[in-house]
Amino acid sequence: MELLQLYSEMGISRQVLEYGQNIEKELRERFEAIDETAEYNQMKVIRAMQKARVSDIHFAATTGYGYNDLGRDVLEEVYAHTFHGEDALVRPQLISGTHALHVALSGNLRPGDELLSPVGKPYDTLEEVIGIRDSVGSLKEYGVIYRQVDLLEDGSFDYDGIRKAINDRTRLVTIQRSKGYATRPTLSVDKIGRLISFIKDIRPDIICMVDNCYGEFVERAEPTDVGADMIVGSLIKNPGGGLAPIGGYIVGKKECIDRASYRLSAPGLGKEVGASLGMNQSFFQGLFLSPTVVAGALKGAIFAANVYERLGFLVVPDSIQSRHDIIQAVTFGTPEGVIAFCQGIQAAAPVDSFVTPEPWDMPGYDAPVIMAAGAFVQGSSIELSADAPIKPPYAVYFQGGLTWYHAKLGILKSLQNLLDRGIVRGLA
Repeated sequence: MELLQLYSEMGISRQVLEYGQNIEKELRERFEAIDETAEYNQMKVIRAMQKARVSDIHFAATTGYGYNDLGRDVLEEVYAHTFHGEDALVRPQLISGTHALHVALSGNLRPGDELLSPVGKPYDTLEEVIGIRDSVGSLKEYGVIYRQVDLLEDGSFDYDGIRKAINDRTRLVTIQRSKGYATRPTLSVDKIGRLISFIKDIRPDIICMVDNCYGEFVERAEPTDVGADMIVGSLIKNPGGGLAPIGGYIVGKKECIDRASYRLSAPGLGKEVGASLGMNQSFFQGLFLSPTVVAGALKGAIFAANVYERLGFLVVPDSIQSRHDIIQAVTFGTPEGVIAFCQGIQAAAPVDSFVTPEPWDMPGYDAPVIMAAGAFVQGSSIELSADAPIKPPYAVYFQGGLTWYHAKLGILKSLQNLLDRGIVRGLA
């Protein structure tokens, strides 16, 4: 009764709470499997930290050039061990996932090289990085050619099309693991491995880079375990565990990481510079917590799929499909549904719960975007958040939750908001 009263005080009706609790009971077996994966990944992270001999001295701050930053160097060793790469670049100077991807791409591509995406158009913010949409400083301006091969209608790879697209100029293949603002399935590590093997059989020298955003620690294996030369991500998503205040990472082959580091700093300087500015403890501790945090977010995504699929909405992945990232797409078909959902998520936040998000012309996107993110770290996608472009098919993308209980509250609050506005007219 006390819990019911608390939910009631937060605006959740008995009808919505009981609807959610009934679904939660049915998901216990799946949740146990998620916890088993989290335990495996937790041991993997601890083993990497112990192997690198992490000590409290590595939490000390450096300033200026950052020469001989022991904590920074050991942190990168931990990331390399955790993700089974030869080397890593983990820096607060990588300000976002898009920036990390830009550094990895521009560091490893030269004028006249060809960049190939065998999984269709990449995430919106990369369009200007690549030059799909004209932008100052794009790879296109520096003479990098871009080609893409779209997925087949069933979401599978067009292997014939990929074979035809690869040529002597193809230098780097970029594989986006997560769906982005699309309703295609997220790629499993196994599928990514099969695609990389196919590409390497054609041209072993092609660099295979995986945009790993939203996928870290969802499975027991990572793309570097199945042949990826580089994986790239953001520290304010999965691997930062909600504690990293900024940052990104690139893990993979040493020569690829070296080239990326020269782009991040300057030729001749590379990884030797870049002060950690007192952030190392948050980076280490965030990585330590990440497997458990990701497990909570993953439970929230599965819960959301079950809640909304039963009400007749298209959800990707659906309520029973396997999971390979923390994102849940729900298609409402109308701007009103998307906006009501996001405003419900915002109302469940511990920070700025009183704010009402509205669509706006966000830099890097080709349509107005609404973002719900009452987070401790601005823009942190591992915290409870939802965002969507206001354009057909009017799908919203829900992710995060530092705890399962917060993710649960967010979904219940979004559903309550849709009910109160008459967009959802009854619970199944």
